[in-house]
Amino acid sequence: MKLPEFVDIEKAHERIGKFVHRTPVMTSTAINQLTGSDIFFKCENFQKVGAFKFRGATNAVLCLEENLASNGVCTHSSGNHAAALALAAKQKGIPAYIVMPESAPEIKKKAVEGYGAQITFCKPTLASRESTLKEVVAKTGATEIHPYNNVEVICGQGTSAKELVEDYGSFDLILCPIGGGGLLSGTSITGKAINPKGKVIAAEPEGADDAYRSFHANKLIPSVDPKTIADGLLTSVGEINFRIIQRKTDEIVTVSERGIVRAMRLVWERMKIIIEPSSAVPLAAILENKVNVSGKRVGIILSGGNVDLGKLPFEELI
Repeated sequence: MKLPEFVDIEKAHERIGKFVHRTPVMTSTAINQLTGSDIFFKCENFQKVGAFKFRGATNAVLCLEENLASNGVCTHSSGNHAAALALAAKQKGIPAYIVMPESAPEIKKKAVEGYGAQITFCKPTLASRESTLKEVVAKTGATEIHPYNNVEVICGQGTSAKELVEDYGSFDLILCPIGGGGLLSGTSITGKAINPKGKVIAAEPEGADDAYRSFHANKLIPSVDPKTIADGLLTSVGEINFRIIQRKTDEIVTVSERGIVRAMRLVWERMKIIIEPSSAVPLAAILENKVNVSGKRVGIILSGGNVDLGKLPFEELI
């Protein structure tokens, strides 16, 4: 398979432009003083569905040939990709079929339903998710849109970093979190193309460090029983994503759970914006001195803001 290039991300950006938000970039004097750097936060928590995932889902839906699109799209997801694909399909005027585990948070079930998708519930295991999705595909003829191991999705995710550099110039470092690798692979392609003197670095929870181990072993090492508050980063890195990361990413570091909570609280308190734990991971890497940012211009992609307000983790710091 031919890996995507920056020209593909440029085409994706033009394709999705009228459907997605060009999200704002925010700064914090207090955080800059604390870190000794100039940090620019690309706020994908203000994207539609509250996460960068809408970029990739929209691009994938718009790239479908009409004869395939008419049967709709499908995926298995309990998180942001489910809502993103549901809304992207609604805007296209095609059906969306989402397989969700019975244990998925009620707020996420309601979000997917609210966007008009048809939910099929399954047991909370990967085997059950995959087998149920196969049944949905057989019944509906819908096209599966993988949340990250998909070229069109990767190209859509790469548009966030493109906007960041276009709007605020070059950076010494661009940081983002990594779960399946859709955001990192797209960001790395963009970074190396239009910010070539800067580095692209990803951060990952210590309790879900398959990307870190894979990157340093130079081979895919699947995640086994990951545990982290950053629920958006629990999945293993995709095969296509890893091939891009090997070629384009400069470094992957890990952070502690306490560091994630501290970074999340810092953004809430100093910037007055809501981010989810996964979004806080790159800032945690800076606060834990895993990445040297002293005197540097740093771009951070805040991946999303979908957090369960009934289960906030801040008391863990007390």
